Amino acid sequence: VQLVESGGGLVQPGGSLRLSCAASGFATVDWSIGWFRQSAGREREGVACFFNDDGKTYITDSMKGRFTISGDNAKKTIDLQMSSLKPEDTAVYYCAAGCEYIKPSAVDTWVSSWGQGTQITVSS
Repeated sequence: VQLVESGGGLVQPGGSLRLSCAASGFATVDWSIGWFRQSAGREREGVACFFNDDGKTYITDSMKGRFTISGDNAKKTIDLQMSSLKPEDTAVYYCAAGCEYIKPSAVDTWVSSWGQGTQITVSS
């Protein structure tokens, strides 16, 4: 699976940003794509996951209310809309194929492919 991310950049605290991920090369009809992030000195953490078979979306509990994920099954694209961004949201964000959701977080245990990553910096 190939994943191409777009979006990211510098945003002020309280601002909004959208990330997009376009996927290709799935070998199965059912798939999932999600977002993970990693900031300096911290472990990678799950952000969100989209499942194409039923259209269900999941956001890691700590990010609910600020982040939303949406997907287009036909185009095999997903978007992550982030609002009310905080400096602690600064991280490299990765698109990933094969995410799962185990409450309270998206998990990468079964991720098979990763995007190249895109930097988001929240700073004034």
